[in-house]
This record gives sequence, structure tokens and C-alpha cells, in this order.
Amino acid sequence: EPDWASYSLGIFICLNCSGIHRNIPQVSKVKSVRLDDWDDAQVEFMASNGNNVAKAKYESKLPPFYYKPTFLDCQLLREQWIRAKYERKEFIHSEKQEPYSAGYREGFLWKRGRDNGQFLSRKFVLSEREGALKYFNKNDAKEPKAIMKIEHLNATFQPAKIGNPHGLQITYLKDNSTRNIFVYHEDGKEIVDWFNAIRAARFHYLQVAFPGASDVDLVPKLSRNYLKEGYMEKTGPKQTEGFKKRWFTMDDRRLMYFKDPLDAFARGEVFIGSKENSYKVLEGLPPSTQGNHWQHGITIVTPDRKFLFACETEDDQLEWITTFQKVISRPMLPQEYAVEAHFKHKP
Repeated sequence: EPDWASYSLGIFICLNCSGIHRNIPQVSKVKSVRLDDWDDAQVEFMASNGNNVAKAKYESKLPPFYYKPTFLDCQLLREQWIRAKYERKEFIHSEKQEPYSAGYREGFLWKRGRDNGQFLSRKFVLSEREGALKYFNKNDAKEPKAIMKIEHLNATFQPAKIGNPHGLQITYLKDNSTRNIFVYHEDGKEIVDWFNAIRAARFHYLQVAFPGASDVDLVPKLSRNYLKEGYMEKTGPKQTEGFKKRWFTMDDRRLMYFKDPLDAFARGEVFIGSKENSYKVLEGLPPSTQGNHWQHGITIVTPDRKFLFACETEDDQLEWITTFQKVISRPMLPQEYAVEAHFKHKP
């Protein structure tokens, strides 16, 4: 229900985005649809324009890989989308898309240290030609500290978890395990350009990997937000050890658990397949279970074993069960069988 409007652009907007539009008054002038006075010329302008007309104009050259945020996304993504679209007119003039469409990007990002938790400036290089994102520990270093293949790269904004409004979590696979790195840049445009450059590189990689696929098929695979994150308790494979509190991340079919939300590596990962392959989720724990402090149990049954978890509240339990059920009810793709076969669960 967009109760606000930009009477200089001729569009209707929601309350959240109206605040962002107010910050660019040279481009967008905002009024309440219900509370403010409107003169005839303004009403006429709104009637002859509107959101579809503005979209056709301001998104005429929008690249398919560019992330278009929804109301669920963080403030930074929404603000940079509005600024890119109306202030910088990036999707009218394709030459303004160079920072993320060129196939090569280098610059400095603040990266969280794996062991000490300090953020230090590190040089990053993204190269489509090499199929990798690399970072270097020293400016003059010949060899990169890490090479992250575009094939296995993901990026998702995590401002609350990282404790910075521009916080970006980048993950890649290392020896079939997920490795997290946490970065930010003081400039909002800069970090969003990095995010879209990663998506562009992934898009071009997937176009080659799946030559018959349409943009509609490829775009959902460019980057993914986590299905759910939060604390649960878990016990070990023998189910006789005490339950330990861990931070869990559901990333597609990988359920990962960490001692701390900002750990570089998961303590373990559980592959969650589909119901056709004998995976299921049950409410509660087996009657003989002991050692859990939290009372709202979940049992995940896989072809090999059962995994036992406990949630602090009933709401948490319901949300996790709903998330697991969504994953389990989705048939597995051919490439996911390969992931399942190689999956190494760390106890």
C-alpha cells in the first residue's frame, strides 16, 4: 500500500523508500498521498506518468544480473538501487555500469581477520577471465592469500551479523567445505558495486556452463540469501553427549553450524536432501533424549542417521521446521546428487 509519492518522478512509493527519496531532494520530491495538499498540475503529472512509465524509462537498460531489491532487503541495497536508478541513471546510460559489468574489478575492502576478528584493509581482485575472486594480505604480495572460484562463490549482505550497515558475507567452497569471509567498505555504492560485479561474473560463468538456459533460469542462481539463520542446540552422532548451543545457517541444502556467527569455517555441515530420498523432519526428540537445555526439539532423519536439535522457543522451532520442510519437499537436481555423494559431515 504505497501511501507516499514522488511528485517530481511521478511514482508511488512505500513508507520505507520515501525516507530514501527524501535524501535525494534534487531528484525526488516526496508527498503523502493522504496527508499533504496536491495541486491540479501535480495530480495531472502523476496521472500521466506512474510506476510503469518510470520503470520503462529508468530501467530501460537494466542488466539481468543487477540485484533488484525487495522490501525484505537491507537499507543499503534499497538506497543504492534508488540512487542508481534515479540519481545516477545507471540503467539509462549503460556506460555508467562499468564498475560492475566490465568483467574485472580491483580495490580495497575491510576484511575481518579469521583468528583475531579485526577488520584490516585488503586488496581484492575479481577477474571473469581467470574465473576467480582473489584477495592479498599485503599490497605488494605476488601470491594471493585465497583464490575463490566464481563457480562456487556466493555473496549476501549481513549488516546485523557483521555489525556494519555495509557488511557483506562472501562464501566459497574449499575442499568441499564452506569458507566464510566478512567484508565492508565505507562507501555504500562501492560495496554494492562489488556485490553486483560478483553477480555479473557468476552470470557470465553460468551462461557458458548452461548454454541453453534463459536469463530467467540463471538469475536466481547468481547469489542467494540464507533460508534461515539462528541459534539451536545440537548433540553429537552418538546422541549421548550434552547438547551444545551453536549458530546455524541454512544455505540452500547445506545446514551449517558454527560456534560463533562470524567463524570462518563451520564446525560441521549436514546435507538435507528431498523426501523422495528418505529425508524427513519431525517435531520433537526421541523419548530417551537427555542433555538438552531447550525444550522445543527437532529431529532430522537422513538415510544415514538422525540429527537432534533443540530450539529455545516454540516460534523458533516452528520457523526451522517450516524451513526444513520447504527444502525436503523440493526434488533434488542432478548436480545435488553429486554434492550429496561428496558430502563430508564433520561430527
